[in-house]
Amino acid sequence: MTEHLPFQVMGKPTGPRCNLDCTYCYYLEKEELYPDVKRFTMPDAVLEAYIRDYLASQAGFPSREIRFNWQGGEPTMLGLDYFRRIVDLQRKHLPRGKTIANTIQTNGTLLDDEWCAFLKDNDFLVGVSIDGPRELHDRFRTYRNGRPSHAAVMAGIERMKAHGVEFNTLTVVNRENAAYPEEIYQFLKDIGSTYLQFIPIVERTADGHSLAPAPQIDEDGVTYDVTAWSVLPRAYGDFLCGIFDAWISRDVGRVFVQFFDLQLGLWMGAPATMCWFAETCGQGPALEHNGDLYACDHYVYPEYRLGNVMEIPIAEMMASDAQRQFGLDKREALPAQCRSCDLRFACNGGCPKHRFLKTKDGEPGLNYYCRSMARFNRHAGPAMKVMAHLVRSGRPASDIMQLRRSGRLPGASAVAGRPGRNDRCPCGSGLKYKQCCGRP
Repeated sequence: MTEHLPFQVMGKPTGPRCNLDCTYCYYLEKEELYPDVKRFTMPDAVLEAYIRDYLASQAGFPSREIRFNWQGGEPTMLGLDYFRRIVDLQRKHLPRGKTIANTIQTNGTLLDDEWCAFLKDNDFLVGVSIDGPRELHDRFRTYRNGRPSHAAVMAGIERMKAHGVEFNTLTVVNRENAAYPEEIYQFLKDIGSTYLQFIPIVERTADGHSLAPAPQIDEDGVTYDVTAWSVLPRAYGDFLCGIFDAWISRDVGRVFVQFFDLQLGLWMGAPATMCWFAETCGQGPALEHNGDLYACDHYVYPEYRLGNVMEIPIAEMMASDAQRQFGLDKREALPAQCRSCDLRFACNGGCPKHRFLKTKDGEPGLNYYCRSMARFNRHAGPAMKVMAHLVRSGRPASDIMQLRRSGRLPGASAVAGRPGRNDRCPCGSGLKYKQCCGRP
């Protein structure tokens, strides 16, 4: 039941307000929800109500840490004094026995030395949005006047490194940069990122909520009514495989890729730690600047508004029938093709926002990224299975690199040269392959 599950609110104190005008940003259009608003800033009364209420809603969960996620728009546009108030209010209302962790997602362009000192002193984890080297990043991530932003982002990253601020990177995979997985991976490593997030972008008009379409044709002649910047399914699958091959060759245990961490957990039978891959969803609501709470960051539309924190406690909104059903719909609306798929455990149909294709039987509800997931799991699944067995055996997943170098895992994805059923399993367990990693 939703009311018994922990949830994390995505706080948007600036709403959709941003100093950049990224071509693919789906959140800038949220200004239309509040046509009379001139200044998107969460008022002090709403801010305190949210912090007090959210802390109270998390007090009963086992975790000692309560995490606040600050996003936008661009949250640093609020200025340092605003975030100093946030920290003060968190300390004021902190429940006994709990600690607070803050994360902030930013484009990095406004991070000066004072900002970086504050982030370091208050242990903020910073997520920086950067789409790769300059020529790839600046294709879509520009200022409103069209000026490129890559240089300013890099300056912010260098300041964070100088101040010892912990940061990770978020890269939007789009039509342009999807063709350069190895270059992007190496670039992110070179700038000092050891935790990498890759988020694919797709926008369409069929749901009535998205941007103007530009019908495109993918590599196999299939037409998709998506925007010109949307990454195509096969291209995204190839991108993931390219990143995986670079990572598994030399960086397992040193560089952490969110998608691979999630997939390894699923191959081990653990529950998904990200809503996209979970069987049900509904534990990631979004809070707008005026206190309106929405079912999900991808569903900030009037019909998915749960209420306002100035009127209804967050815990009550999250336990509502509407939110519970929203979460269950992800599983209940899964088409037959997905329910019978042997890779269902690895994606559970993906995000409902992306389920706008039809199955091979003509049933609606197939995820746009289905081919991407199938491509990745065919390529990386055998290696994932070996890593899962290594971890279960008390060995680090990074041992797979030694197995590959020794020739016991030939091929980029551990598929080529698969041992015979009665051969010793290459993971080092001492069992026959058919009794270990070769089991169905």
